[in-house]
Amino acid sequence: MSSRAFITGVSETELSRAEREFIRAERPWGFILFKRNIENPDQVSNLVAELRNLVGNADAPVLIDQEGGRVQRLGPPHWPVYSPGASFGALYDIDPALGLTAARLSSRLIAADLIALGITVDCLPLADVPVEGSDAVIGNRAYGTEPGKVAAIARAVTEGLEHGGVLPVLKHIPGHGRATADSHHRLPTVDTSRKELERTDFAAFQPLADLPMAMTAHVVFSALDPAHPATTSATIIRQVIRGVIGFQGLLMSDDVSMNALAGTIAERTRAIVNAGCDMVLHCNGKLEEMRDVARETPELAGEPLQRAKRALASRKGPLPLDRRAVQAELDALVDRVGTA
Repeated sequence: MSSRAFITGVSETELSRAEREFIRAERPWGFILFKRNIENPDQVSNLVAELRNLVGNADAPVLIDQEGGRVQRLGPPHWPVYSPGASFGALYDIDPALGLTAARLSSRLIAADLIALGITVDCLPLADVPVEGSDAVIGNRAYGTEPGKVAAIARAVTEGLEHGGVLPVLKHIPGHGRATADSHHRLPTVDTSRKELERTDFAAFQPLADLPMAMTAHVVFSALDPAHPATTSATIIRQVIRGVIGFQGLLMSDDVSMNALAGTIAERTRAIVNAGCDMVLHCNGKLEEMRDVARETPELAGEPLQRAKRALASRKGPLPLDRRAVQAELDALVDRVGTA
């Protein structure tokens, strides 16, 4: 059965009758979970299984934002607290090899948590490159302020996820690091020249262009398209994301319900699709908005369908893991940041 080109959240820890009917009828390609959907391991596993059953696809992707630090939807008492991305950057500055190892081990443990629940996609790594004066929405989620370092750590994070059987989503392409506003609340505008963006922001994404999926930034880059954020800019998607950066995987929007985007949910959805995103992401679990998104998204077909198939086909089963040994090694590495 074909899917529609959107990923949806749901409202609570259990599905309502109306949500079940919506999912059966509209067939989203995938789902995304948030803290409001999390209670305990059995509950999450059951919710994931039901979502897949409703669309009749045992491989339907289920996503989550499990970065570590401020952004992790799974947490105590059932799941560990993981370090933010900046801790790997700090260790990298002491010894690059150790920083990369710590990043890889951390994401390998995160992948083990996710795959045990049936969650197969993590919205990670970030390749955003913050600058002085930028909004704290990225902050210590970032791996550093130099594009080569950011790309190297992002690659290590990707490897850890993939070794654990979890697909990565690269974000926030082509870069959220310079934004002076939180796009959850309002639209940021970046006035940096194209030459400088290519030297820094875009350069961090280029070595990661082979990743299977990426998520856009709700950010205006005035040197490229002063009228539209990257998510709804055909110019930026074509010239920068697919062109300069060279990303050819599945491109999903950041959350269509974020306040950075203008217009109704239906208007935003149309703009995202028309700009060239393969997939619309809707996160807040509000059913009326979900219905608007579904009405405006096409059946997944053509090149977007092929990208979606390639992305899912790239996921491999998890490699063996001695969790206790990996955790001990990671703890020893992270402790070095505090004593350096």
